[in-house]
Amino acid sequence: MIKKREWILGGIMAAFSFTASGCMPFSMGLATPILVPPWVTDRMEDKYTHKNDHRTPIMPPIREGTQAPLCEDAPDEAQILRAMPRVARGIPYVYEEHREDIIISTERLVDKIDPPRFYPLIGPAQLHHCHWKCTIYYNEVIESGYPFPVKIERPSVQVVYIDKDHLHLYAPSPELQKSFMKDATGN
Repeated sequence: MIKKREWILGGIMAAFSFTASGCMPFSMGLATPILVPPWVTDRMEDKYTHKNDHRTPIMPPIREGTQAPLCEDAPDEAQILRAMPRVARGIPYVYEEHREDIIISTERLVDKIDPPRFYPLIGPAQLHHCHWKCTIYYNEVIESGYPFPVKIERPSVQVVYIDKDHLHLYAPSPELQKSFMKDATGN
C-alpha cells in the first residue's frame, strides 16, 4: 500500500517539476508563444496592403466629342517589383540571395478602348486596355558565409507584363452622362 502511495506522490512531484521548469510545451496555457517564420509577415502584408493591384477601377464615362483618354499612368516601381518572381528565402549566413542596382524601364504596348457592353453589377461600360512591358535590369547577388565566404554577383534582366485595364461607364444619353459624372465625381 505504501508503495502505491509513493508512486502516485512521485508522479505528482515529477509533473510539478516539469511544469515549474518550463519543460512542458504548453506550460503557459494560452499565453504560450508560437514560433512564426519571418516570411509569414511578408506574405500577410502583401495580401492585405496591396489588394488593389488586381482590381479593375471604374472611371467616369468618356464625353462625346472629346478625345479618347490615353494610358499615361505607367505602373509604379513598387507594383513592378511586386510582380517579379520572389527571391529564394535561403538561410542566413549560409545562403542568401538579393537584388541590387535596380533600373526599370516601361513601355506601353496596348492602348485601346472596346465598344460598350453590359457588365454585371456595373451596367453598360467600355473596357480600356492598358498593357505595359516593364524591363528590370538588376544585379543578382548570392552570398554565403559558411563553410567559407563567397559572393557571386551577376547582371540579370527580367521582363514583366502588367495590365492596368479599367472600365469607363457608358451613358447612351446626355442626361445619363451628367448623372454618371455627378455620381462619379461627387459634385
